[in-house]
Amino acid sequence: MHIPPVVAAKAHAAGAGEWLAALPSLIGALAAEWGFEAGAPYGDATEAYVTPVTLADGSPAVLKLLVPRRGGPAAHEITVLRLAGGDGCVRLLRADESRAALLLERLGPSMADLDLPLGERLRVLTGLARRVWRPVPDAGLPTGADKGRWLIGRIERRWEELGRPCARRTVEHAVACARRRIAAHDDARAVLVHGDVHRWNALRCGDGWRLVDPDGLLAEPEYDLGVLMREDPAELMAGDPWDRARELAAATGLDATAVWEWGVAERVSTGLLAAGIGLQPVGDLMLAAADAIAAAGSAHQGLPHDR
Repeated sequence: MHIPPVVAAKAHAAGAGEWLAALPSLIGALAAEWGFEAGAPYGDATEAYVTPVTLADGSPAVLKLLVPRRGGPAAHEITVLRLAGGDGCVRLLRADESRAALLLERLGPSMADLDLPLGERLRVLTGLARRVWRPVPDAGLPTGADKGRWLIGRIERRWEELGRPCARRTVEHAVACARRRIAAHDDARAVLVHGDVHRWNALRCGDGWRLVDPDGLLAEPEYDLGVLMREDPAELMAGDPWDRARELAAATGLDATAVWEWGVAERVSTGLLAAGIGLQPVGDLMLAAADAIAAAGSAHQGLPHDR
């Protein structure tokens, strides 16, 4: 049985070797229970074993088996997809939280596979994110404040583990931005957000698009736009990087500063992750953009200039 190398590496890193060994029997059990025939897995998966399947009635679907990790990512994803009900997100056909298994509608190619101009990508992705936003106070999902604290811990830990691949002021800038978003969290304003809106997570559905792989948070909606701020770092730095935050905020009636600050924290966190797993050149590009932004802002914020 072929398992994509990145999925296998993630599983071993998470201490899920037993899960890997049990995958064939897990797929067989689910095939019998849910009535499908599995094909060869998708080779570009990173966080889960994902494979196309054909249901008993001949219709296409996708089986997704998440690598077991702490924090309940499968439960969060299932919750988001159930709440969205196919509005802006992939339709959930069946799920088994205890086995981190999801049966999903099969969609078309990702936005990353198509040559859409940046402006159109941002417009479509913003529109998809807005379709997910809704108040669901009792959903049991982590809050934006929880995510801000998680980002701080991950940034500080990975920066040290990777030998400090960006400037100290860059880390301090990101941590300061995350702390401001933690302080700004308001349960009364929090909505369901996807949590990872980018072009690799937007797939064709007929003549439109749907999002996949939600993280799921109860946060200020600016969080999703902050993820769009971290993406396409070379294009971001080709002009005034604040322009994107202003444009995203103007298109949604949201706060540009909140969008910007989530973008700062997400850019450093994701840049460190990408550098750590060898996902290049995106890791270096994100960290270079983060360094430049922190350096430009340090004169106004009193951030230190040493590493």
